[in-house]
Amino acid sequence: MTQDETISTPAPQRAKRMPREMRRRQLLDCALQVFVAKGYHSASMDDIADVAQVSKPVLYQHFPGKHELFLDLLDSHLGQLEQMLTQALGSTEDNKERVSATMTAFYEFISREDEAYRLLFTSGMDNDEAVQPRMDRFHDNVAVAIAEVIADDTGQPMAEATLLGHGLIGMVTSAARHWSRLSERPDLDVSSQLTSRLAWRGISGFPREQDGVVPTQ
Repeated sequence: MTQDETISTPAPQRAKRMPREMRRRQLLDCALQVFVAKGYHSASMDDIADVAQVSKPVLYQHFPGKHELFLDLLDSHLGQLEQMLTQALGSTEDNKERVSATMTAFYEFISREDEAYRLLFTSGMDNDEAVQPRMDRFHDNVAVAIAEVIADDTGQPMAEATLLGHGLIGMVTSAARHWSRLSERPDLDVSSQLTSRLAWRGISGFPREQDGVVPTQ
């Protein structure tokens, strides 16, 4: 290698200075990329620092460790998904359309390019003592939101409506996770409508209270 060639070799890029909150957001975005690509257990703080083009001390200024980074991302994306689902539930008073909107919202989250759903459903962290209560709280919140609609419409006791809510959210979670693993996926709209039809066949068996029909047990 000549002297000129040595001089012309570009030096490693140093991260530009950023306001603290902007840097934190950038580090979270880079951590998401690494966790999605490698999984939680194979990812390292070195990997995240490399992707973010910062030194490890800069990374540790914002996060004490990998676990805290993961939990921050988990909280953020669980909150986003919960908001999407509750907005879908409130988007119409037509229950068939409400079911369809909710299932579609779930599939849209799983089909996002950032693949954040992997943090929630395929990270291998289900039994982590900090992750499990967060997932339980997410499922409880969404199940209760569904149950409130069911109880209001049918007069079903809240405890029974909540059981139905957990059943519905469990069904769409399982179906959408399976969909995400397929090498050849059915179209998103087709998949969400298939799941919606299955859910509607079940939930429509509990007629509206104002119809004057007592729900069958």
